[in-house]
Amino acid sequence: MLARDVSLVCLADGIVGLSFGALTVAGGLPVWVPVLMSLLVFAGGAQFSAVGVLLGGGTPIAAAATGLLLNARHVPFGFAVADVLGKLRFAGAHLIVDESVAFTLAQSDPARRRAAFWASGLSLFVVWNLCVLAGTLVGRAIGNTDALGLDAAYPAVLLALVLPALRDRGTRRAALLGGAIALATTPFLPAGLPVLAALVGLVIA
Repeated sequence: MLARDVSLVCLADGIVGLSFGALTVAGGLPVWVPVLMSLLVFAGGAQFSAVGVLLGGGTPIAAAATGLLLNARHVPFGFAVADVLGKLRFAGAHLIVDESVAFTLAQSDPARRRAAFWASGLSLFVVWNLCVLAGTLVGRAIGNTDALGLDAAYPAVLLALVLPALRDRGTRRAALLGGAIALATTPFLPAGLPVLAALVGLVIA
C-alpha cells in the first residue's frame, strides 16, 4: 500500500518537475539554476515562486525571500517528524516536504513512520531532481514559451498547489486578501515585491 501510494505521488511530482525544468530554462534562465535549486532547496512551491519572481524581473533577494517565507511551514513539519530522524536529522531535514510528512504521520508505529519517511523522502528527491534535469532539456528544445502559451503555466501550477489549502475558510480569506494586495501594488512596486507585500494578508486575516 505504501509503495503504491509513494509511486503515485512520485509520478505526479515528476510531471511537475518536468514542467519546472522546462519553463525555467525556456524562460531564459541557465540550466544550472533549476538543477542546483532542486538539489539544494527541494521544495516545488518555493522553487516555482522564486523562479516566477526572477522571470518577472525581480531581484534574487526578492526571489529568495519569497521561497523562504513559503517554506516557513517546514518548521512545524520538522517538529512533527523529529522522532523518526534520529542521528540522521541533518540529512533527513532536507527531505521534509508535504508528502513525506503526510506519509510519515499516517503510520501507526515508530518503525513504520521511519520507513515511510525515508522511503517517500528519498524517492521524491530522486524523481524530482531527475525530472527537473530532463525538463531543462525539453525547455531548451522549446525555446519560445510565449508562442505555446506556456507563460501561463507558472500561475496555473501554483494555483494547483494551493487549491487544497483553500478549503479552510481562514486560509481562503488570507489568500484573497493577499491576492488583492499584490494586484493593487503591482503598478507601483518593483517586480517581486508585490508577492512579498501580499503576505500582509496573512497577518490581517
